[in-house]
Amino acid sequence: MTPDQHFHRPALTRKQFLARALGGLLLTLPCAWASGNTHARGYRMLIPANPGGGWDLTGRALGQALIDSGEADSVAYENRGGAAGNIGLAQFADSARGEPHALMVMGSVMLGGIITGKPPVGLDQVRPLARLTNEFNVFVLPVGSPFSSMQELLQQFRKDPASVKWGGGSRGSTEHIAVHKMARALGIAPGRINYVPFRGGGEAAAAIMAGYVTVGGSGLSEFLPYIASGRMRAVAVTSGERLPGSDVPSLRELGLDVVIGNWRGVCAAGGLSSEQYGQLTQVLERAMDSASWRRALDQNQWTPAPLTGAAFGRFVDDEFERMRQELTRAGLT
Repeated sequence: MTPDQHFHRPALTRKQFLARALGGLLLTLPCAWASGNTHARGYRMLIPANPGGGWDLTGRALGQALIDSGEADSVAYENRGGAAGNIGLAQFADSARGEPHALMVMGSVMLGGIITGKPPVGLDQVRPLARLTNEFNVFVLPVGSPFSSMQELLQQFRKDPASVKWGGGSRGSTEHIAVHKMARALGIAPGRINYVPFRGGGEAAAAIMAGYVTVGGSGLSEFLPYIASGRMRAVAVTSGERLPGSDVPSLRELGLDVVIGNWRGVCAAGGLSSEQYGQLTQVLERAMDSASWRRALDQNQWTPAPLTGAAFGRFVDDEFERMRQELTRAGLT
């Protein structure tokens, strides 16, 4: 079963969705995306998010690994954020079809966006290629927060849920799910959660540091520079236990059995032959085995989670169903 089979399509046709979502972009796409005539050593990476977030970091680190490992002479990047990655997905599915050197970053956030947003362009129109990493979410407070710890914040959340403004990724993101799981553990009704979604980690970080939200959540790598520079204060992680070398408690340690990871991967264009797909899989495997990629893992504190080809496709289908059940339980579908 493919992801799109899990939901009903809205009345908008695929062409109508593309025209509205992309604002006529498909009429003026760069010919390098549309022509399919890319040089064999030149890759193109669509990042379906704004600059500065986890997908952006992942896509650019992978592109550098492709170059440093000798698998590519160049990698061109394009950011196309919005709708939990689904605007970028629509563009990629339409413009890169049959292009053997086109890649798009994807991950659990995109699956959540498909489940909650029900766009007409789904993952059945691209080819999941490789899972790259997994990382846990971190919850942070702005420097001027009146709360000194996650325990104090959760006490306020239980006392007056609406007074705590949570900021994070798009609707259905892993941090959004984590907030709902915390609320359920504390006996708080889903309708009382005050959650503000942002289009990427960069936007969320700016809102947190400006004090626009009470508490923010995202993948650790997205907030790590701000935590390290003292512009945010990490107060909890969604791992089962404290991360190595960290004094930040896990939610489980705080009495909430909430453990959730945020995996990221990459997909290929639809319409590839079995040979093209197999060759691209091997290219990604060699890039992930490179010293450049290992440096990126260490620098961003990502957990390597390599899974490629058909096995990754099956993982995506299983993950889609698991997330659909979780989001339905949270009242987000």
